[in-house]
Amino acid sequence: MKRNSNENQLEKLNSETMDARLKVLKTFTEDPDIMNQLPPETMEVNNHVHTIYSFSPYSPAASVWFARKAGLKAVGSMDHDSIGAAKETLAAGKILGTATTVGFELRVNFTGTSVEGRKMNNPDSANIVYMTVHGVPESKIPEVEAFLKPLQDQRNQRNRKQTSKLNDLIIPFGLDPLDFDRDIASLSETKEGGSITERHILFGFSKSIVSKCGKGLPLVEFLEKTMDLSVKGKIRDFLLDQENPHYLYDLLGILKGNFLPRFFIQPDEQECLSVYKVVEFANKIGGIPCYAYLGDVSESPTGDKKAEKFEDDFLDELIPELKNIGFKGISYMPPRNTLEQLKRVQKLCSEYELMEISGVDINSSRQSFNCPEILQSDFSHLIVATWALIAHEKLTALNPSWNLFHPDNPLASLSLNERIQRYGQWGEKADHHHPENIATLADF
Repeated sequence: MKRNSNENQLEKLNSETMDARLKVLKTFTEDPDIMNQLPPETMEVNNHVHTIYSFSPYSPAASVWFARKAGLKAVGSMDHDSIGAAKETLAAGKILGTATTVGFELRVNFTGTSVEGRKMNNPDSANIVYMTVHGVPESKIPEVEAFLKPLQDQRNQRNRKQTSKLNDLIIPFGLDPLDFDRDIASLSETKEGGSITERHILFGFSKSIVSKCGKGLPLVEFLEKTMDLSVKGKIRDFLLDQENPHYLYDLLGILKGNFLPRFFIQPDEQECLSVYKVVEFANKIGGIPCYAYLGDVSESPTGDKKAEKFEDDFLDELIPELKNIGFKGISYMPPRNTLEQLKRVQKLCSEYELMEISGVDINSSRQSFNCPEILQSDFSHLIVATWALIAHEKLTALNPSWNLFHPDNPLASLSLNERIQRYGQWGEKADHHHPENIATLADF
């Protein structure tokens, strides 16, 4: 099969080391034929792209490149329990002239809060909540790495137990048991500060099935007859297509729904720290701690979630509690909710002066980097917020009091919305080949 240019570029940008990947990206920028094929930039932005440092087909350099190929003006790396992508993301942005922002995502426990014990934004666990920390200043990356390392170690203890549970399920199918180090950890960037997630376990499981059956009809028949799985519709067509470039990701998807609940082990409070501790740390380093809004699902706009209730019933109680805890923002994904839901979130953010930060998580080769919803008038303020986030990140690295939320910020007397507008202008106007020069634009 002849490979298309995207596949060839992705392979090159997924070289083994950061230096090699950045070198490849630089050669792209020096090739007029490649650069002339890039589309014009749109106003689109995405602050929540996963990389190989958690689970994704994209290295940080590849994520910046393919975001730019999709016309995005700004892109942010956001990995689970890891900030390993940050340095490469920032360097890739400078090479390409694309605006970048970096952060990390993790789960925390809400013990001791007014909403303790409730199911919020985590389908798998009550009282355990996903939160994001956006806008981490480059100078604070080593502190974040040290903070997250013990959580990665705790998670890997659980990952080993989960792999063992999965083996008990798959050995009766005639599959060889998975070895955590050989078959799971080897798929990750754990040696470079990356995390290992349940998706890595499922990816190793997927590779094991392909190794046994090959692709196409033999694999589909194995799923149906040996594993007793229902394989219908588009997913069946995808798995019958042996040339499908997304094959392992499509297989992972069907295995996730059928097997993850059966081998999943609930994380404890050593792995998912107190929300108070994590928010305090995020504020100390000058990041922007955000609650990741999920919202009840009745009929999913994207068709990827089953009907389920989350935090909407008590949102009026949750948002002020988030403010009391020290959160500075709410992150959400415009395609994932109804406009009515997001209007309510926007109203509460305005009432409690919480920043709104958008992003659509990318962790599969089948996903598009584009999020056209953000161009709608109801979400145009999220584009301004992205530029403010970028300005916040770069300025805080130069002077901690230039943090958008710092009490000694020269603009502290202004409302949050007014500060976001000012920072947004600076962020968009900055030279993204040299973002450290943004201070020359800041008219404090």
